[in-house]
Amino acid sequence: MNKHKLKALILTVGAIFMAFLMVNLNSQASTSREQGVDWSRYNGNSGTFGYSSDKFVFSQAGGFYGGTNIPQTTYNSQVASAKRAGKRVHTYLWDGVGGNMTNAKAMMAYYLPRIKTPKGSIVALDYEDGASNSVTANTNVIKAQFKLIKAYGYIPVLYSGKDYLNAYVNVSAIVRAYGNCLWLAEYPDYLVRTSPNYNWFPSMDGVAIFQFTSMYKAGGLDGNVDLTGITKSGYTTASKAKAQANVKKAQKAQAAKKATFKVVKYNQRGVFYPNRTLAVRYTDSDKVRQVATYYKGESVTYNAVIIEHNYVWARYTRSNGLYGFIKLGVTNGPAYGKRVTGQPASHMYYTVKSGDSWWTIAQRNGLSMTTLASQNGKTIYTTIYPGQQLVVR
Repeated sequence: MNKHKLKALILTVGAIFMAFLMVNLNSQASTSREQGVDWSRYNGNSGTFGYSSDKFVFSQAGGFYGGTNIPQTTYNSQVASAKRAGKRVHTYLWDGVGGNMTNAKAMMAYYLPRIKTPKGSIVALDYEDGASNSVTANTNVIKAQFKLIKAYGYIPVLYSGKDYLNAYVNVSAIVRAYGNCLWLAEYPDYLVRTSPNYNWFPSMDGVAIFQFTSMYKAGGLDGNVDLTGITKSGYTTASKAKAQANVKKAQKAQAAKKATFKVVKYNQRGVFYPNRTLAVRYTDSDKVRQVATYYKGESVTYNAVIIEHNYVWARYTRSNGLYGFIKLGVTNGPAYGKRVTGQPASHMYYTVKSGDSWWTIAQRNGLSMTTLASQNGKTIYTTIYPGQQLVVR
């Protein structure tokens, strides 16, 4: 084969490949090539708009940083600002939980009730730092978060860079489960760019949104293009109806988990009374669940009821400051025997200082945040104040 024919063949193959790439992109983009921006607190209370032609905005509600949830104070006003400007507004969260399932679920429990964008809209996880060394753990965490986002009536999306995802996440497993759910960033340079350069498209299966620049305009602003029409989610009649149906389905599933447990009869005065029935509210945890209702009687305060390893336990605190645990019954089947109580123990207290959080206090005392909060009759979402005393032992 002579050089001219070889060159012609190479050019032809190259042209076919580019045509295939663009056909693939065009097939993804058959419903949309609309552009939009994303904001964090650095964009101010009202956000920084790109161009009048932009159709959508992502606003950061907060995230999980350094072991705790930190909301963005600009989120509510940014959402309102985007709506006033006639933009379709969605939410994203900094997902710094790595491969820690407990933190992942706590993060979702904290933020999902605080989402201000419509049901059916996108809740994206910004997963670009803090991943663990276990691809399996990271992937399982993201899939669990996606499941919770979907159950709450939103569309889950994963934001990151191609190289980071390939290094720390089994992307194909997530795409198989959720389809086009990736929001990927890839910049050819840091010059001002008002439209995508598809020669720098991060070719992967499942890409729904392409962040093509961090210099959408002079001074800096992220520019994104919607390849599939996903940013219309939550803003059409069909998507709203689907979101409402998902919420009702999740509510029915939650209601089916409710149960009652008969308290075991025993003879210790002032703890519980025979044949009292407790209403148990389940949470997302598979192993430990806590009742929202508090019981008080005589000189004993009933702080919480915990279901663990198929047994119902009550944690009580006496007026003299001592506490213990009482086994009440089993979660399935008949009531279980007589009470079993832990040994009462004297409390050790910690005085909250300015700048403290559940996480910092728990770490300092070798506890988990959930344990620290529950033994004080609170949750990790309860606000604590300087000068307040917490039981740490």
